[in-house]
Amino acid sequence: MSDAPNRLGLSLSGGGYRAAAFHLGTLDKLQEMGVLQQTDVISTISGGSIIGAYYCLQKDNYSEFSQSLYKGLQQKNVITKVLLSGTFLQLVAFVLIFLGPAFYFLFTPYAWLFPVLLVICVILLFKFQFRIFPVSQRIETIYDQFFYHKKKLGDLPDHPVLVIGSTNIHTARPFTFSKKWMQDTKYQYRKVPILFKSTDFPIARAVMASSCVPFAFTPVKIAKQYFKNPADAAIVNPVLVDGGVYDNQGIHKIMQAGRYAASHVITSDAGGGSEINGTYNNAISLLIATVDVFMSRIKKVQMIQDVYENAETSKKQVAYFSLGWDIENCIPGFIKNLASKQITDSVITALQLKPEWINDPLKYEAELTEYLKSKTGYNDIEKPTAEERKIARTVGTNLTALSKQQVDCLMKQAACLTELQVKLYCPSLI
Repeated sequence: MSDAPNRLGLSLSGGGYRAAAFHLGTLDKLQEMGVLQQTDVISTISGGSIIGAYYCLQKDNYSEFSQSLYKGLQQKNVITKVLLSGTFLQLVAFVLIFLGPAFYFLFTPYAWLFPVLLVICVILLFKFQFRIFPVSQRIETIYDQFFYHKKKLGDLPDHPVLVIGSTNIHTARPFTFSKKWMQDTKYQYRKVPILFKSTDFPIARAVMASSCVPFAFTPVKIAKQYFKNPADAAIVNPVLVDGGVYDNQGIHKIMQAGRYAASHVITSDAGGGSEINGTYNNAISLLIATVDVFMSRIKKVQMIQDVYENAETSKKQVAYFSLGWDIENCIPGFIKNLASKQITDSVITALQLKPEWINDPLKYEAELTEYLKSKTGYNDIEKPTAEERKIARTVGTNLTALSKQQVDCLMKQAACLTELQVKLYCPSLI
């Protein structure tokens, strides 16, 4: 697939069930606006991959898809299923094998064996964690039961092209899955390329690789049967974790030149904000917080390159919005971007902005604000209350079922931002 001058790309960020609910609000609004039907490429990460794959499998019956996922996010609890599974019981049994005798010896003359057994248990858990508790395999099965029902990448539609993003620890690069192509560029551009067979690869496994949170889940590997040349499995060893480690918004693939490039980009970001709160009482909590800082930094760099510098470089129409944003700040933000020369000429032309507004937006800020509100129907957009926004932003990024109120608040926040930002930054789509 080569670059296309008029291709629409939609990226859906990570964030567990919170992201899935937020993106459902985005998809609902895009469907209502007639924009979703125009989408050519959907690039997804982690929680965005959950909904992206589910949508693509049911895109011909949007109403059924939307209602099914809306209810599913309130009823289908992945974590509960894991805790009730044989996989978790295997972990419990392993711990009891050591702790049972350890506590027995604690009240005998052999009490010194208690710390010995405890240390052995901890060492073995650290050394063989992924064998003792292969949680990703179990979650893959649950994803299949809840959403994908044994479907393979080959069952995805040709349009839109779904691109599921993961991070390959082996190469420190993204590993992507789609119907006709799964690859890591480092493998692709070897002297003798290493190629993979995508058609029969399970969708649930691709989504698991995309949402495989480091520290919590078992890394996903590519079995020999999915290499075009099975002997290549002895040469490279893809080790896949959450796509958000490399690109948490999924925007990278559709902004850069190449197979999935798009001229118009909509990015739905379910990130909750930049503040990272915690007590950091141990090395693990501090390490996780540090990784969050790295990912936040990556996000900011990508926003600068792909959104704010876009007007001078690729000149794409890019509508970006985030859970942490307030709709009241979007039009003032557009005017500031206009003053900073960060709005593309095609957007300026489509919005029919006056020359004096373009030359000195801040001087005409009040007049420009009223014009943009009228142009976008701002006053008619249903906006969440401060309390609804707070509820949406305090939802965690795990895979536990959400309440109806949480789903409604996330969808409402996404819907209003989607409508306004698309009308402001991708006006040629309307």
